[in-house]
Amino acid sequence: MLMPRKVKHRKTHRGRTTGPSKGATEVVFGEYGIQALEPGWITARQIEAARIAMTRHVKRGGKIWIRIFPDKPVTKKPAETRMGKGKGEPEYWAAVVKPGMVMFEIAGVPEASARDCLARVAYKMPFRCRFVLRRSTVG
Repeated sequence: MLMPRKVKHRKTHRGRTTGPSKGATEVVFGEYGIQALEPGWITARQIEAARIAMTRHVKRGGKIWIRIFPDKPVTKKPAETRMGKGKGEPEYWAAVVKPGMVMFEIAGVPEASARDCLARVAYKMPFRCRFVLRRSTVG
């Protein structure tokens, strides 16, 4: 699973997911990408599931870029625990995603294959996504 080696704070606030993404809104590395249309958190397990789905679909052809990293610790208190006694222990790691963020990119495969591949990834995401193309640099 993806997780940071070291963090400044072991437990963080939940934060806000309002507003559009500040960066990573265009396909930069590959030819095709998948863009979030809604805000949310993606767990390290969901990122890994998407990575496996992509690599299995493209087999040996194509290159894949993962543009998100789970650096937010999400805490949880044990079941049937009384109120109080502080914040729970970190349960899993998540990546914060805002609308407009390009999460995964792919290159070196035909467009039809890339659409199919990224549709499988979109199915695994906890919010709506869309297929995006790289802007042409001609002209």
